[in-house]
Amino acid sequence: MVDHRQPARAGEALRHFLATPLDRLLERGDRQDPAETALALFRDVAASVPAYRAFLAEHGIEPGRIRTAADFAGLPLATKQNYLYRHPLAQLCRGGRLESCDFIAVSSGSTGRPTFWPRFMSDELPVAVRFEQVFHDSFQADQRRTLAIVCFALGTWVGGMFTAACCRYLAAKGYPITVVTPGSNRDETWRLARELAPQFEQTVLLGYPPFLKDVIDGGIAGGIDWRPLRVKLAMAGEVFSEEWRTLAGERLGSTDWCYDSASLYGTADAGVLGNETPLSVCIRRFLGANPGAARQLFGESRLPTLVQYDPFVRYFETVPEVEGRGQTLLFTGDNGVPLVRYHIADNGGLIPYERMIHVLAEWKFDPVKELGGHGWRGVHRLPFVFVFGRANFAVSYFGANVYPENVSVGLEQAAVRDWVTGKFVLQAKEGLDEAPHLAVAVELAPTATGDEGKREAIARSIQAHLERLNSEFKNYAPAEYRMPRVTLHPAGDPEWFPPGVKHRYTRR
Repeated sequence: MVDHRQPARAGEALRHFLATPLDRLLERGDRQDPAETALALFRDVAASVPAYRAFLAEHGIEPGRIRTAADFAGLPLATKQNYLYRHPLAQLCRGGRLESCDFIAVSSGSTGRPTFWPRFMSDELPVAVRFEQVFHDSFQADQRRTLAIVCFALGTWVGGMFTAACCRYLAAKGYPITVVTPGSNRDETWRLARELAPQFEQTVLLGYPPFLKDVIDGGIAGGIDWRPLRVKLAMAGEVFSEEWRTLAGERLGSTDWCYDSASLYGTADAGVLGNETPLSVCIRRFLGANPGAARQLFGESRLPTLVQYDPFVRYFETVPEVEGRGQTLLFTGDNGVPLVRYHIADNGGLIPYERMIHVLAEWKFDPVKELGGHGWRGVHRLPFVFVFGRANFAVSYFGANVYPENVSVGLEQAAVRDWVTGKFVLQAKEGLDEAPHLAVAVELAPTATGDEGKREAIARSIQAHLERLNSEFKNYAPAEYRMPRVTLHPAGDPEWFPPGVKHRYTRR
């Protein structure tokens, strides 16, 4: 039976998005309290979502007694295990009606079994604002005819379809953006770059960083000159270093580091939670060159993803990590499956805008002043969230956590970067059968061949930057065991680097 409420629901959300300029969508902070918005969502979810009512009852909570931000902060954390997997999918939706959603995305299953995430068109529009920030503030796509090439995987997985939808909403809002969706097909992406991209003023490649690097390098090898195409990068899915950003930018002919690329912090659970801005990129590049400042802000010197977020759309909180080594993130946000105090288990933290600017001033750095030459485009007084990723993606070596981000920097140095794709697999070997060592399997660039000299140079580079960036590694691992054992493998090696699947940087 036709639900006549759906047109009003879709139309109201679409009209608001299309009619409201970006600055007005982001300026609520001085007039409202985001905690009150989260409380209002809690009341709505408690009244309308059967699974959440049952969840509260299991914990002996009467929704009417949750009246203040302090009450809200005492609500139990929801996880996949204690909430999502214990209820039928329809019961997680408002009114117990799965048909109130028009689309279902599937998570990657990187933390267990794949999860289904229903949503309706109105759930996509708050996420489209995150894409609008990137395309307007970073890429100035309000002024330039832009070809958006979506290189995220298509199909049931969330990235490609969600991204394409959001870019089309921007076109409907009046941005001169045209979208094309080759997905993870390199040959088709290169064909589009050759035949379509020259007809636009700029081209945006949207995808996972390792795949985009393959596209960039393979395009150069195939004779594509990226420079006249004015390529910008919109990325998601993993942490990358500022050396990586510089390397990719140089190969594209880019020099405006704060405005030519942006990363999205997104999940299948709730779409995009936050995004890099010119301001956050400017800050992150400073912190990448100043590990001491990074340590003061983040509690350690490795560089996390650093984005800004709208606390009225995704209300973030932090809780101590189970093992006591920092904090993990949780958020509250509306969606086809609305989530209240959902524990996403990403290691990270929150930094208010004012504190960020104050700490940087102590280091004699003013990021706002740095962006003055662009008319302060992309400077918004939004809070910051930093994300290291999940702790189980690190390996433990002599009691030190060694992170893939530390190794990546060693592969992105000028002396070795032309030999490798940037992909690797990190393992800690501490068994009885051999001496302890870090094993790093490295993927060679398609045009490179391996030899002992290259292997040793790569190992030295990785060690040098591990010691520079990871104080635990430098202090816990004895000097004679710090040099990694590097093995070199051809591009696409089926054992270590199988094509067509999401790469994992660590193995147990």
